[in-house]
Amino acid sequence: MTVTRVLDDDARIRAELRERLGSDGLKIAQPDEPPLFTRTPESPMQPMHWKWADLHAYLEELGRVLDLKAGGDRRTLRLANPGLEYGTTPTFWASIQYINPGEVATAHRHSPDAFRFVMHGNGCSTTVEGEQYEMNEGDLVLTPNWMFHDHVHNGDEPMIWLDVLNISLSRKLENIFFDPYEAGVQPVSDQPQKSWREFGSGLMRPAGPAPKLERNPLLVYTKAQADAALTLARGLEPDPVDDVILEYQNPAGGGPALPSLSMKSQIIRPGFHGLIHRHSGSKAYYAHKGSGTMLVNDKRFDWGKGDFITVPPYAKVQHINNGTEEGGLFRVDDTPIFRYLNAYFEETTPADGQTA
Repeated sequence: MTVTRVLDDDARIRAELRERLGSDGLKIAQPDEPPLFTRTPESPMQPMHWKWADLHAYLEELGRVLDLKAGGDRRTLRLANPGLEYGTTPTFWASIQYINPGEVATAHRHSPDAFRFVMHGNGCSTTVEGEQYEMNEGDLVLTPNWMFHDHVHNGDEPMIWLDVLNISLSRKLENIFFDPYEAGVQPVSDQPQKSWREFGSGLMRPAGPAPKLERNPLLVYTKAQADAALTLARGLEPDPVDDVILEYQNPAGGGPALPSLSMKSQIIRPGFHGLIHRHSGSKAYYAHKGSGTMLVNDKRFDWGKGDFITVPPYAKVQHINNGTEEGGLFRVDDTPIFRYLNAYFEETTPADGQTA
């Protein structure tokens, strides 16, 4: 005869096991724990919208009251998400850096990848591993991981740029390294724009073996180049989700400009009503031109020039422009991580009254 034991108090038994197993570094599933698997990704990150008028006021205040110190210090205003322990999204930090004329942001290097997108101003130069470039409004400047970099502002008005680093990802991997440079700034090499001269055309590269795919040989993407590419893209069929959109690419193989971060430039033209789209990973938008509307899940964000919007993983997004002028967006997302792991998912659906 088979004897069946009926467990009439599963929660009590699991609670007792929790204490005994825990002393030996073991666990079982408990009823008060969040589910291990969900139908779709669930993130504590919240959709956020920062208005330029508020950001600019804070930045000007920081420029008056905070000094830049040696050792790699930066004057930045972080875009912090209230749903996360730290960072702007689960994988990266976005900060706005403010530097006054005559100031020096001294050299350092770190394990996270980073980039700068210049929002306002001209006249600053950055040196990355001995290569020196001007930073002008609309330029994208890369700082691949473990490369020394410093910034010297010789202009006559404050400069503002967006800094993005995959710090959150590096912290989760417990792989943060930081190293200040022995002096304030680096010496400039004999060929201060070597990578630009080799790969800056975007069409041709030095003859011989191709560079390694995992390291982007190019450090700067100018506004003029991006604008020219977008002008060509206007002649294509509109993307049903994003209208006109292009990605900054690694010229060695055509992948994303940084291994864990994808940067894109986007135009939303008047009258555009995009399809609803969601995908693996998180993203942040900076509006550098015009205005528009972004629907993120059940929230409506009417954005204008200078605003920032962040989108949680797998959140539904729709782009709309009911105005008379086109809007311009700079976007960063972490989709390269998911594509590399073969774990990228996306879904596109029509809004009410639309057809896919």
